[in-house]
Amino acid sequence: MAIVKSKLLYQLKKSYPNFLKRDLEKVVSVVLNEIKQALKRGDRVELRGFGMFSTNIQKARISRNPKTGEKVNTPEKKTIHFKMAKEMFKKLNNDE
Repeated sequence: MAIVKSKLLYQLKKSYPNFLKRDLEKVVSVVLNEIKQALKRGDRVELRGFGMFSTNIQKARISRNPKTGEKVNTPEKKTIHFKMAKEMFKKLNNDE
């Protein structure tokens, strides 16, 4: 099951009942927007205990359309790379 923004906000509201829902929404939006902006600038985002986001540049190349076999130019683009922290790895694999 995937976690979506609404479920995240619901869990935060349950954990912190003293905060208003609109304030929690604002905090989550600010954090996510800052992560997006940092990645767009090419910076690395590190969340201790969770993991690290960085961008990789995928070079331009000539690829093929699998249906027709036609050659297609694929332009250079940025991709996101995620590397989980050791703590997260241990939690996922029950190695505590």
